[in-house]
Amino acid sequence: MTSEIIADPELDPTATYVVDPKRARQLAARVVASPRAETFTRTSPMTGAPIASLPVSTEADVQRAFASARAAQPRWAATSHEQRRRIFRRFHDLVLEHQVELLDLVQIEAGKARLHAFEEVLDCAIASRHYAAKAEGYLRTTKHLGAVPVLSQARMLRHPKGVVGIVSPWNYPLSLAITDAIPALLAGNAVVLRPDQQGSLSALAGIELLHEAGLPEGVFQVVLGPGRSTGQAVVDGGDYVCFTGSTPTGRSVAESASKRLVGYSLELGGKNSVYVADDADLGRAVDGAVRSCFASAGQLCISTERLLVHEGIYDRFVPAFVERVKALRLGTALEYGYDMGSLVSQDQLDTVTRHVADAVAKGATLLTGGNARPDLGPFVYEPTVLTGVTSAMLCRDEETFGPVVSIYRVAGDDAAVALANDTEYGLNSSVWTKDTARGRRIAARIKTGTVNVNEAYAAAWGSMGAPMGGMKDSGVGRRHGAEGILKYTESQNVTVQHLMPIAPSMGLSDERYAKVMTLGVRLMKAAGLS
Repeated sequence: MTSEIIADPELDPTATYVVDPKRARQLAARVVASPRAETFTRTSPMTGAPIASLPVSTEADVQRAFASARAAQPRWAATSHEQRRRIFRRFHDLVLEHQVELLDLVQIEAGKARLHAFEEVLDCAIASRHYAAKAEGYLRTTKHLGAVPVLSQARMLRHPKGVVGIVSPWNYPLSLAITDAIPALLAGNAVVLRPDQQGSLSALAGIELLHEAGLPEGVFQVVLGPGRSTGQAVVDGGDYVCFTGSTPTGRSVAESASKRLVGYSLELGGKNSVYVADDADLGRAVDGAVRSCFASAGQLCISTERLLVHEGIYDRFVPAFVERVKALRLGTALEYGYDMGSLVSQDQLDTVTRHVADAVAKGATLLTGGNARPDLGPFVYEPTVLTGVTSAMLCRDEETFGPVVSIYRVAGDDAAVALANDTEYGLNSSVWTKDTARGRRIAARIKTGTVNVNEAYAAAWGSMGAPMGGMKDSGVGRRHGAEGILKYTESQNVTVQHLMPIAPSMGLSDERYAKVMTLGVRLMKAAGLS
């Protein structure tokens, strides 16, 4: 079943999926752009055909968006936690109620299988529910030990940054546009979002539901356009910047924000590993590794491109894994039942093709896949498994960001940890073992921001109360949990001093004051006060 956003194919007989022009105009009306703005035409990776035309925001439009957000932000920050909580609990329900339209849009724009589009719907709902319930606690004023017990009473307050600039990517066009904004808004900030042009409709549909849930107008502004102009203008305007994308672009974002002395968080690239230990449950590990490698056609920041298999299980695991990969159902349709969809663009297809061809030319063995499938869609590429990959090959260390995984035989846990850490990236990893204590020990040695034990990626990602983010070149800062909302705040120490100052008083000489304070400091140490 598809939603009403899909126009009658007779409107454009050359395209399978065309967003109804009236619906596209409704969504485009939320973009800050002039009435005579230039437009860009979005095409669907599922068919290669155009789906909608949307306006391009100029740098002047971005400045207008920030001005409107700044005007609305103080009123929003003055609302009670209960008022904000009601809005985001309602948004949770609306996302689930309107999931058919959201799924259609995500699939049409990103090309992924419907099950993987559903992950985005779940992510929005879970993030909204979590922060609606926990934001007040995360932001609560806290008491701290003062300089002089009883006499000095310290409180830490949390204030919103002001207007947060968010630049979100194409690979998760709904969830990454919305879920980073949710804690920013609940912390009392306004938001200016620049979603990737490939995912604009999905983001706009999510924002429409936020307003339907009761979010005041002006608090969430949207601009569209190329990253080098519109995206950069958002980076240059935010009181805090949240960016998800490539590591090279992330470095530029960090440089721009640092020059203005504003904070930022970055989730960047990855070269993620799955380690299958010798005692792993074979069936569960095979299924989990397949999900980890080929969800969203490998275009998931936390998906797997390296599969490390203990030599004690290697000869049983690899044939079973390859057979499961061969059995994956590929397709580009707005319905459940397919295991993998399309890559998003010709550029992604070119990268995948180049990495596989380079590996095979330099001696790697192709166990399955290795072919484009234009019969299924212009950018569909078969799930591909390689062995014999060496450091001379592009796919050994570069992020492929596609349905390609290389398998490595390892002698044991130490070798697996060493190989998992042998990368400039550090985003996500996965360990499979029946001994969960062993799994935790291995996980603690892997230098990635999240590690899943006996799950592909969803357990750590979906544990909304715990932080998620990257080490090394995979990023700075965290989303989710306390860190995911506190980053959008300024902490303030307000300390009230009672009865006497922290200075010579009551007739004490400087020398006598120093002796009294020396005794007091020693007593505080003896009492275990810090």
